[in-house]
Amino acid sequence: MEEVEVTSLTKGNNKKRKFKRICVYCGSRVGYKSAFSDAALELGKQMVERKIDLVYGGGSIGLMGLVSRTVFNGGCHVLGVIPTALLPHEISGDTIGELKAVADMHQRKSEMEKHADAFIALPGGYGTMEELLEMITWSQLGIHDKPVGLLNVDGYYNNLLALFDKGVDEGFIDHSARHIVVIANTAEDLINKMEEYAPIHEKVAPRERWEVDQLLESTQSEDNALI
Repeated sequence: MEEVEVTSLTKGNNKKRKFKRICVYCGSRVGYKSAFSDAALELGKQMVERKIDLVYGGGSIGLMGLVSRTVFNGGCHVLGVIPTALLPHEISGDTIGELKAVADMHQRKSEMEKHADAFIALPGGYGTMEELLEMITWSQLGIHDKPVGLLNVDGYYNNLLALFDKGVDEGFIDHSARHIVVIANTAEDLINKMEEYAPIHEKVAPRERWEVDQLLESTQSEDNALI
C-alpha cells in the first residue's frame, strides 16, 4: 500500500498530510434537504482545487453521483468500486470515470481502503454508516492510520456522535479512540483538519501483524482449496 505523502508544517514538529486520493462514502440518494447536495458539490470542488482524486462506491445517482461528476469534470481521476449485484441499482446512464466491479461488499470496502489515503463520510444510509464505522474500527485495531473524516452536514450525524460519547461514558470506547473521527461542518474545514490529523489512540495490533495474518489466512485458504 502506498504511503501517505507528508510535508512539514512551519510550526513545531507536526506533520501535514498531502492527500492524493480520498475515499468518499455517501448515499445513493440525495436526501430531502438541499444542504446535502450542496455539501456533496462543495466537497467535490474542494478536491478538484486541491488536485485530489476520488475513490467511491461507483454509483452515478444520489450524492455519489454529485461528488463523482464534480471531481471527474474538474479533471481529477475517479475510481468507482461496486459489487456486480448493485450495478442495476446504483448506476443510471453512463458510468463516471474508472469503474471496478467486485464480487461483494467485503471486497468493495477492501479495494476502496487500499486505494485511498483518507476517508470522508457525507450523509447517507445504513451502507454509508457501516463503511464509516468499519474504517473507524480498522483505525482502532491498527489496520490503518489514515484520517477518517465526518462531514456533519446540518447536524445529520449528531445522534451518532452522541452514541460515540455514550460509549466513552459507559466504558466501551477509550477516550483517545473517540478522537479517531475528524469532524467538521464544511468540506474545506474538514480536509484542513484531516491534513493535520495524527492518531493518539493505542492500536490493538501493529499494521505489520495484520498484513502477516491476512497473508497467512489467504495462503491457508488457497492450500485448502487444493486439498
